[in-house]
Amino acid sequence: MPDFASIDLAWMAWTPQTGLFFALLFGLLGVMTALAVWRPELERVGVLGIPTTRGDRLFLSLLGSAFIHLVWLGLAAADLWWASGLSLLYAAAVFRFV
Repeated sequence: MPDFASIDLAWMAWTPQTGLFFALLFGLLGVMTALAVWRPELERVGVLGIPTTRGDRLFLSLLGSAFIHLVWLGLAAADLWWASGLSLLYAAAVFRFV
């Protein structure tokens, strides 16, 4: 069994921002799991015309946010926090209308 204390994780570029991202992601998955247990949801049909659940909308939000950040990195020289704010607005719209 390997000694996990001696594993070199420098290649992963663990910055505070990376740690915050993964902490928020795992926290979000925990909240979604708790919601699924305590408040089960039926599928609903939104503007896409397909039935979606909370998990589907979360996946669409995360996927769209990744693309927003990639486009922002490619086209804008502004701070990345603006892309994060735009991603939050996008996620709110997905959860509301999809």
